[in-house]
Amino acid sequence: MIDNRDDGIEEGEESFADLLESFDSQAGDDVRVGDKIRGAIIAIGEDAVFVDTGTKSDGIVEKDELLDEDGQLSYKVGDLVELYVVSNNGQEIKLSRALSGIGGVALLRDAYESGVPVEGKIKAPCKGGFQVEVLKRRAFCPVSQMDLRYVENFDDYVGGTYQFLITQFEEDGRNIVVSRRRLMEQEQQKVHAAFLEDLKEGDIREGRVTKLMPYGAFVELIPGIEGMVHLSELSWSRVEKADEVISPYDVITVKVIGISQGAKGGLPKIALSVKQVTSDPWETVEEQFHPGQEVKGTAKRCAKFGVFVEIAPGIEGLVHISEMSYRKRIMNPEDVVKPGQVVGVMIKEIDPKARRISLSMKDVEGDPWLEVGERYRVGQIVRGRIEKKEGFGIFVSLEPGVTGLLPKSNLDRSPDAQSIAKLREGDTIPVIVHAINAEDRKITLGPGDGGEETDWQAFTGKGKAMGSLGAKLQKALDAKKP
Repeated sequence: MIDNRDDGIEEGEESFADLLESFDSQAGDDVRVGDKIRGAIIAIGEDAVFVDTGTKSDGIVEKDELLDEDGQLSYKVGDLVELYVVSNNGQEIKLSRALSGIGGVALLRDAYESGVPVEGKIKAPCKGGFQVEVLKRRAFCPVSQMDLRYVENFDDYVGGTYQFLITQFEEDGRNIVVSRRRLMEQEQQKVHAAFLEDLKEGDIREGRVTKLMPYGAFVELIPGIEGMVHLSELSWSRVEKADEVISPYDVITVKVIGISQGAKGGLPKIALSVKQVTSDPWETVEEQFHPGQEVKGTAKRCAKFGVFVEIAPGIEGLVHISEMSYRKRIMNPEDVVKPGQVVGVMIKEIDPKARRISLSMKDVEGDPWLEVGERYRVGQIVRGRIEKKEGFGIFVSLEPGVTGLLPKSNLDRSPDAQSIAKLREGDTIPVIVHAINAEDRKITLGPGDGGEETDWQAFTGKGKAMGSLGAKLQKALDAKKP
């Protein structure tokens, strides 16, 4: 039995020379032109970048090919890159993002079969697309395959150099069709995958408004990926149409509030919110407002029972129809307030949990009955307007918000009862104040003659010479004044 230990090699071990010889015989054999290499950057030179190919030979790529749109190299040693093998002489492996330069038919066929991008220059527009020069050969790119977006101006592309995939290779290279769009879609898919892997609910992102719809707005987060902001998520304020708050091409900040699976394995549906980027205004409503406070607000919408008024962005309160005016009877809120009108309101009650605020317009304008005793006195003759005629009497408006009743019993005792009865709603009439009850908001009236010709007197032909008990009473009262 031979003991290998005397030679310094233990049983089962191979010598370093054997390992090196084995590596030299195998390295580089499985790397061919057209192969896609994914390796780490091992060094960055002045004009070239060196990449670990997994073989004994390092890969070399021109530094210019890895520069970004700003002309900067965004890679560093250790970063992984994906490149194609464009040549391999056994000593050096040349890498590139695409095949370029002068090549034969065999190289083009290899690029077609292996899906390796080729570099092409747009020579001229032609029917249905562009003439493209690829490795000194003429190729055709359909207009639909030139870009991800619709091509409006062909001249924007003529003279440019781009990367393409060969999608059709026939007649020994005399019929070559290329696509830039397919290559862009492949790159876009990688970007999409990386973006979606990082995206999560609660993220705050910036996006560009691409389209407005009746139910909301679409926002592009990155090229090719959009989310939707529902109408209810555009603002804390009530929004009827999206264009009230945003416009197409606006750059806005949004919050991701939902991510769900797309149809048939497509891109996921992304729900976005504009309003949730900021805090809910109802959380601090009691810090901003308190009962009894007078504020300005904007009427947002009218209903049969009142009008909703926004007193701060996202905070609406209701002015009930009974709180709209002391001075006139309101039958339809829109007779007083129109949407968009700025009105003064007083806060009556705040309920943050129910998100409700009760407002009053009439408390701001003031209650005319509070000082009615100072403006009117018993025996005073005033001119009023007939507001409504009932079987029990006539309601007479003395001023906006103050209406008195001329009872039928008082009317029947008047010598002019028949003439007064012929008057219509809206006609003016002199009346004398018989009683005032400000607490119950009541004034009792009687027929009066203030010394002026009234509508009914003109109608009957009776003038100022007639006089009346009221006039005599007024003279007596005036005589007692100091």
